[in-house]
Amino acid sequence: MAAMDVFLDRLDPDMCVVTAAADGERAGCLVAFSSQCSLKPVRYVVWISDVNRTFRVARSADVLAVHLLARDQRATAELFGGLTGDDVDKFDRVRWREAYGGAAVLEDAEAWFVGRVLERMQGGDHVGFVLDPVEWGGRERAAGPLLRLADARTVRPGHPVD
Repeated sequence: MAAMDVFLDRLDPDMCVVTAAADGERAGCLVAFSSQCSLKPVRYVVWISDVNRTFRVARSADVLAVHLLARDQRATAELFGGLTGDDVDKFDRVRWREAYGGAAVLEDAEAWFVGRVLERMQGGDHVGFVLDPVEWGGRERAAGPLLRLADARTVRPGHPVD
């Protein structure tokens, strides 16, 4: 793996918070692995660790919400990345609302979309959720640069990563 670090250490993707709601439960986590994966039709994929609570809720969800955070929203990143929903209700600590399909949308996100889950695929220790965007929104004026992986490297995961 050390040889691959030469490549991986140069990446600095935008971070996002993914939220899921299903069977009367809500969950959300900080995600570093996500990308647009199709132009026509537009599709987006988010990769969620298979050891956290968000995955357990997302595997039954029809829709997921994906949120971009500004760099100055580190507290939200810490909440969704550094705590586990097994111990705390993260949604008690943020402004959110219910959106399309029961999705939980964070009202203070820079930008967000809700996507219908089209496919789930195993990818090592993460599962990819391919999403069809059906609702979206965000701030008309950007608050500043987006939160990137380099900004969140010191967030200690709320669940084991091994």
